[in-house]
Amino acid sequence: MMKTYMARAEQFENKWVLVDATDKIVGRLASDIAMVLMGKHRPTYTPHVDTGDFVVVVNAEKVVFSGDKWDKKRYTWYTGYVGLRSETARHRMEKHPDKILGEAVRRMLPKNKLGVKMLSKLKIYVGPEHPHQAQNPEPAELGVK
Repeated sequence: MMKTYMARAEQFENKWVLVDATDKIVGRLASDIAMVLMGKHRPTYTPHVDTGDFVVVVNAEKVVFSGDKWDKKRYTWYTGYVGLRSETARHRMEKHPDKILGEAVRRMLPKNKLGVKMLSKLKIYVGPEHPHQAQNPEPAELGVK
């Protein structure tokens, strides 16, 4: 008789992955980061269990968009008043360069409590320095063709 394997959260020890975002395309990098956060890179992936790893992203200000998305891509949000606020990707990069990659990854994760838990394991930093040296993150090459 065959049995289906179901992972449990206490069976996993989360690893730490270090990603350098220099000259990486936002969508490709965000897709690979979301896969690592969900745990889909492991053969023991279980949809209802958080089996993913921690991801530390450095140099978030050096990501690129393909084409002319810097001026055509718009981020919109609702403030509670009539109408929507919006800004271009270039304007958002000047103010909050870490939010561009963070929003792209957030929108690729599940829209439930488990997705919020997965997103809390993503650490994005502007510049090459990060405070997670004690966790010994392993460098990984994500977001390449």
